[in-house]
Amino acid sequence: MSSKIVSSKPVANTNIVLNTGNEMPVIGLGTYRIKGDGLINTVLEAALEAGYRSIDTAQAYGNEESIGKALKVLLPKFNLERKDIFITSKLAPQNNGNPDQVQSLVTNTLNDLGTDYLDLFLIHWPGTFGLDNSSSEQAVNRHNLWNALSEMYDPENGPLKAIGVSNYTTNHLIDLMRATTIIPAVNQVEFSPHWLQPKELISVCSTHKIALQAYASLGSSSDNPLIKDPTLAEIAKKHGVSPVQMLLRWGLQKNFLIIPKSITPARIVQNISLDFELSNEEVQKIDAIPNKQKYCWNPEEIA
Repeated sequence: MSSKIVSSKPVANTNIVLNTGNEMPVIGLGTYRIKGDGLINTVLEAALEAGYRSIDTAQAYGNEESIGKALKVLLPKFNLERKDIFITSKLAPQNNGNPDQVQSLVTNTLNDLGTDYLDLFLIHWPGTFGLDNSSSEQAVNRHNLWNALSEMYDPENGPLKAIGVSNYTTNHLIDLMRATTIIPAVNQVEFSPHWLQPKELISVCSTHKIALQAYASLGSSSDNPLIKDPTLAEIAKKHGVSPVQMLLRWGLQKNFLIIPKSITPARIVQNISLDFELSNEEVQKIDAIPNKQKYCWNPEEIA
């Protein structure tokens, strides 16, 4: 993914080509912690109307069935078909030690979402719960999981049109690629000015055309010091946008796909309104924001 993922084209209409040959929107709707049929319907309706065509969920989020119900109603409302949207889900981390159950778990997700294929399915976490983080069995389990997913991978017909990983470090990726011929299509990781991913990981993903996707782009969801940073406020004022929009646009210009989430329709619209451009100097200023800290779980602890 060495070329820029955003250009003069509106962000809402911009896709990248994955190493599978299929396309994926550069911006998706995050649904972490968004639950309940009514709320999910409200959020998805606002998102589809605003132009989102990618939805990111996970088995661990507990909202796949609600998303399936909403899409059944909303796709026809907006004259959309299943092929017009990109759906990502992830294997619940507590199932990492059960590769023989992967097929039934994927089938459950497909049934809940009301679809016969997923555009992307990720291994949510590199570790197996209940197993010592330093155990050599961690890598063995990752390989077995990947092999199980590979059996369901078919970029043309599915049920999994692309498979990938989340929270994988450079070592996790290199180790996995030594053991397989199927390269992950995506690695979804924490990424913000407070937590810059190492250049080595970015290089490995670029070399193997693994798309990097950012979560926690805004830092913490509570008492967030990143949003309040004066550097962001200064640059945002210059462009007439919010600090949140600044962070999302910065992520895109750093060549990361993004999945912002909100339950507020106005903010859902704002989060996809990113058709402005930061200068190289502005990007570098945001890169240099101090107070580096991690807000989410740490995969470096997993062997």
